[in-house]
Amino acid sequence: MKAEGYENLILETFGPVLRVTLDRPERRNALSAELIEELFELISVVELDAETSVLVLRGAGKGFCSGYDVAGSSQDGAEASPSPIEKAQVVRGDSRVFDRLWRLPIPTIAQVHGACLAAGTDLALSCDLLVCAADARIGYPAVRSMGSPATHMWLYHLGPQWTKRLLLSGDSLSGAKAAEVGLFLESVPSEELDEHVLSLAARIASIPRDLLTVNKHVVNRGLDLMGRTLLQETAVQQDVLGRLAPGAEAFWETAARKGVRQAVAERDEPFADGDPIE
Repeated sequence: MKAEGYENLILETFGPVLRVTLDRPERRNALSAELIEELFELISVVELDAETSVLVLRGAGKGFCSGYDVAGSSQDGAEASPSPIEKAQVVRGDSRVFDRLWRLPIPTIAQVHGACLAAGTDLALSCDLLVCAADARIGYPAVRSMGSPATHMWLYHLGPQWTKRLLLSGDSLSGAKAAEVGLFLESVPSEELDEHVLSLAARIASIPRDLLTVNKHVVNRGLDLMGRTLLQETAVQQDVLGRLAPGAEAFWETAARKGVRQAVAERDEPFADGDPIE
């Protein structure tokens, strides 16, 4: 059921496990400003909730999350264009929920089915464990026209070659392939996903919360020592440069004239044979 104060999230408790469902199925759970703020608020509450030991994040409807909600965005110049500094501030502001999720003391599990695209991958990859349906689709097609991923956690899961393979093409992986190459922990048949993830979450939650927090902190600290925070700051800067590139501006000019959906269709036409990599 919808928890009081949340219009875009469904909260369910299974003992010490809290399952949070993004509830914008009509928009493929795209990240609107309102949804981002609700997630940020929820994470702040969960951080102080001693009764919750594991958080599971999933999406309602046909998929996990399709990315940022850019419907109606055209960047058509009707208003003064923001400066590069202002653009960087926007990117940092939008991505703060990913960092807050990453730093949540308790373990988090991303439960992915259907499409997990663009900023949806930033959200999923900010969780500790990622489990997906074998037929899910995971990728960042927005690199073809809209800059660079805000978190760049791809590198830490995949290594440089697979990260470049995906971020230099915008191609997607099937859920089964994502598990095979290490982007996700594992994949299971879609009909088994709910039960499998809840079972994993319950197993983890059988450990005292304080011990979970200690061990998660050590691993996360290790990734920070590998440069995660610095890499993300670099990603923000490069994302802004990418958004100012002629190809990106041309994309938004098309979006202003024909709508975002048509602009995306034209952008992706050269990749029309691009079923997820199996």
